Amino acid sequence: MAFNVPETGQQRIVIIGAGFAGLKLAKSLRRSNFQVVLIDKNNYHQFQPLLYQVAMAGLEPSSISFPLRKTFQKDKNVLIRYAKINRIDPDQKRVYADLGYLNYDMLVLATGATTNYYGNKELQAKTLPMKSISEALQLRNEILADYEYAISTRDYAARQELIDIVVVGGGATGVEVAGALAEMKKYVLPKDFREIEAREVDIYLVQSGDRLLPGMSNKSSINAEKYLIDLGVHVIKNKRVGRCDGSWVYMNDGSKIPAAKVIWAAGIRCPKLEGLPEGAFAHNGRISVDRFNRMKGQKDIYVLGDGALVEQDQNYPRGHPQVAQVAIQMAKQLGKNLRKKTDEPWKPFTYKDLGSMATIGRNRAVVDLPSVYFGGFFAWVIWLVVHLYSLLGVRNKLIVFINWVWNYLTYDQSLRLIINPKKDDGPG
Repeated sequence: MAFNVPETGQQRIVIIGAGFAGLKLAKSLRRSNFQVVLIDKNNYHQFQPLLYQVAMAGLEPSSISFPLRKTFQKDKNVLIRYAKINRIDPDQKRVYADLGYLNYDMLVLATGATTNYYGNKELQAKTLPMKSISEALQLRNEILADYEYAISTRDYAARQELIDIVVVGGGATGVEVAGALAEMKKYVLPKDFREIEAREVDIYLVQSGDRLLPGMSNKSSINAEKYLIDLGVHVIKNKRVGRCDGSWVYMNDGSKIPAAKVIWAAGIRCPKLEGLPEGAFAHNGRISVDRFNRMKGQKDIYVLGDGALVEQDQNYPRGHPQVAQVAIQMAKQLGKNLRKKTDEPWKPFTYKDLGSMATIGRNRAVVDLPSVYFGGFFAWVIWLVVHLYSLLGVRNKLIVFINWVWNYLTYDQSLRLIINPKKDDGPG
């Protein structure tokens, strides 16, 4: 059965994924001569850089997400379809999903990336990822529920399992989560969970390499580690988490940590879509593309964002960083190329590094710009401004700004709710 999509006589561009790349491309093609069909398993765009604040009860989910249909309310050539993709048929130029199939003239894959467990099934089952709003809410529920259980737990060892947390991965996500947890320990526990001694709560950040933030400058790495240690985080480097059983976390050197909660932020991989030729895939599921983001061996399939590996870019022989700016710039350039006339030459994609940043709690952040590195309060303000500007929707910007100001002034938030998606099972 085919999708219910009108035949307008326009060339149809199907975009799979409404992340930074997919959304940017669809917006760049609004009111164009193409029929654009944007398909996603969610009916909203989520601002992933702030997912950790949802998980730490600092922001509500709706403030970092934006409905796709509202974005394109006035754009008749852009159609939204809420569906899960099953496979691609490049020969027939069809996309198969749970709603049926859809023919395309051009296909754009902007599926982003998911959590990488490096083939370890136990870690996948026992740890908590944070790549979506639903996962962030699950993490929030787990943290708050364990604090509630810990209050009623007399046994010291059992209580430690509930309140100690291990964060795996020393990249930006891991560093920001560890910093937010440390601030929760410092400012929230003494108010909300007075029965728990804050000094009993231990937060561990485990990094397999010899420094944190490996994608940033050495100066930023050193500053980030210093900030975390000042907040009381136990930073463990040059060790890997081998397994966890729900009570203990075991390292590759034989040491172990008593913790029931493990937050997994140790890597990403790109999901493979069935039907694409196996030879197209490179490291971690990325797809080889040319400088125009066209898939290797395919004329009408393009790949953007985390999933694209531009082989011909000598400045990035191992691929571009899998960050939002790369995805946005790729989508912007492809949009410009697609809107050109038939006889106009296309411009190849060139990534312009605008810098990177990470925040480590209140008044602490690190920023790497192309020619300067700095940290501290000013870096934290820059981080706030950039992320606030990048959010979709005036309402979201206003709500996040008010939340940040209120939290800064009061050291408190009122979003610490445990909301489990289940039916009422009785009184209590």
